[in-house]
Amino acid sequence: MAFVQVIEFHTKDPDGVQEISAQWEKATEGKRTARRQIVTRDRNEPDRYLAMVFFDSYESAMENSRLPETEASAAQYGEVVEGQPLFHDLDVLSDDQL
Repeated sequence: MAFVQVIEFHTKDPDGVQEISAQWEKATEGKRTARRQIVTRDRNEPDRYLAMVFFDSYESAMENSRLPETEASAAQYGEVVEGQPLFHDLDVLSDDQL
């Protein structure tokens, strides 16, 4: 079953977040199990962001989380986000093109 992880976070440094993400993408080339990522900003609360990361399954998401590069990036994110990110772990029940 496909799986999506939504990561909700607050930052005043979106460029810093983007740089860490770009470094992670380069470091995990050929190893990561994440298939797609969409990052959004809340229009009503401009320091609030949501990243939606798509995986083939929950198991592949957990495999991705265990990569040393993912763990290192998580520590770096802690330096540029405010507070703790909130994770929403979602099984995909349908995926329809409308």
